[in-house]
Amino acid sequence: MTELGSGYSSHFHDAMQPVNLLVDEVRQRRETGYDVDALVQEANRTDPGDRDAVLDLVDRMSLAQRLPGWTYVEPDGLGDIEDTLDGRPAASAVPEAELTDRIGAGWLGRIAGCNLGKPVESGDYWTTDRIRDYLKLADAYPLRDYVPVLDPMPDGFRLVPCWPETTRGNVHGSARDDDIDYAILALHLLETHGDELRTEDVGRAWTRLFPIEQVYTAERAAYLNLVNGFTVPEAARRRNPYREWIGAQIRGDVFGYVHAGDPWSAAQLSYRDAALSHVGNGIYGEMWAAALVAAAFTASSPREVVERATGVVPPESRLAEALRDVLALYDSQVAWEVALGRVQERYGHYSWVHTINNAAIVALALLWSEDDWMTGVGRVVMSGWDTDSNGATVGSVLGVLTGTRGLPEHMIAPLEDRTRSALFGFDHARISDLAERTVRLAVQRRR
Repeated sequence: MTELGSGYSSHFHDAMQPVNLLVDEVRQRRETGYDVDALVQEANRTDPGDRDAVLDLVDRMSLAQRLPGWTYVEPDGLGDIEDTLDGRPAASAVPEAELTDRIGAGWLGRIAGCNLGKPVESGDYWTTDRIRDYLKLADAYPLRDYVPVLDPMPDGFRLVPCWPETTRGNVHGSARDDDIDYAILALHLLETHGDELRTEDVGRAWTRLFPIEQVYTAERAAYLNLVNGFTVPEAARRRNPYREWIGAQIRGDVFGYVHAGDPWSAAQLSYRDAALSHVGNGIYGEMWAAALVAAAFTASSPREVVERATGVVPPESRLAEALRDVLALYDSQVAWEVALGRVQERYGHYSWVHTINNAAIVALALLWSEDDWMTGVGRVVMSGWDTDSNGATVGSVLGVLTGTRGLPEHMIAPLEDRTRSALFGFDHARISDLAERTVRLAVQRRR
């Protein structure tokens, strides 16, 4: 296999940088079974500073041929996805009296979990080992509170720049984060369009409400395509090597809140959101996340949540394979640390912001949460990779599953019932107001 030369590197995965697009497109193509060796050889004869030539190489990656032996079935269309499933997950009724508490707990759990993971959100640097070593130095292992700040900071450690507002003793209201922005946007979209929401509506909301530098990877690539006149489905595919990364998976929770107890309806609606920027496993990640949340309203255990939600994922996809692996590890009764090591060994070749590996450790943390919010969220953050996104998802699901009684006060009180947002017109939102508006939508659709 031919490798790209030293002139090509992608540390920031920025869709506005042609070299980043080329490096990451080569990786995406190879992960999905395509032969791109000839194009890589051509790239090594091309000046990395020649923008037009590099973009031409990126575009011609779409002509690559898939190598023999690819056995996964990973459709993009909703109808094709449904055709692969062994029936839709059944819907269960949620007593209306429970919606307020559980939806409120979901919002609070999501926002607290996001903030917990933010100071160590850099998966290439903040590995599991480095997180563990830092927390042990701080006498904070296992993680049961916001990440502490060591002063002076020991050699070999550096927290993410947001640390002054996301670490222990420094949280005074929620910091701004795209994991929170997308939840607020989903609420706005459903208030505006309801279940008639279309993918095109999502795109218009992005370009109207989001600054482009506050969206990342697949979302930034799709945004650029939209402003350059490309429409669905091309917006998700053109010059977008991040189309199976975690960006869509962080956008699904509110669809699950509104479709409480109905994983398939939540997944269907979230599909319309995901298809703007993602394909294949990227789409399935958001459908699965929405289904996780919806299933948590009526499930009796985290295992039931994970199992029911996995029913919306094409069974012959790589994501479904990874989720089945995690369920099998849980059923084998190995310790969490052992299971985490096996998941990292099997799926650590993906980018630290890919859907498949992050979904696997989300499932892992839920299954090994011991029915305790702090244990589950702490474990997913200690697992590394996309710590704030995964903390948000696990925090949301366990918040719904346990209700507000299961949320630790020391994690919730510092949020002060408010969150920042980069969405135009939505900054300084009250978390309780977001929850109340979500409850209204959930109640309205039942009538």
